[in-house]
Amino acid sequence: MIQRFIELGEGYADIYELLELARANRHRLAHMMALHTNIDVKPATSLVVILKPTDTGKFQALYICREGIPNPHYKENKRFDLFKDCAEELGKSIIELDVKPSSMFPEKELFYQHLVGILRLNHYIPPLQ
Repeated sequence: MIQRFIELGEGYADIYELLELARANRHRLAHMMALHTNIDVKPATSLVVILKPTDTGKFQALYICREGIPNPHYKENKRFDLFKDCAEELGKSIIELDVKPSSMFPEKELFYQHLVGILRLNHYIPPLQ
C-alpha cells in the first residue's frame, strides 16, 4: 500500500480546497486531524484529511495544509473553526497530536515519512503491507 502526504499549501486559501476534498470524498473519509507544533516558539497547526485507501491500487491519500494555521489552543482563528465545522458536518472528531516541526528535518519528504510512522503506530492508518 502506498500512503502519501499531498501538500496543498500552508492553509491560507488552500484550506477551502482541503474542506472540499473532505466533503467530496465523505464516503472515503477516514480521519480529520490537527497536528500541533512550534516553529521558532510560534505555535502552529497542520490540518490533515486522511482518506481510506482506494480499492484498486491500494493508494491512501493524506491531504495536508502544513504549519500555516495558528494553534487554536493559543489563538482562536476562523480557519480552524471552518475545519471543526466541516468535521462536525461529516460526523468526524478532530484527532489532535503534537509533532515535531518540519524544519527539524533536512527534507520535507523525511518529515512526511516521520508522520506516516506516527500515524501507523497509533493505528490511524494501516501498517505497511
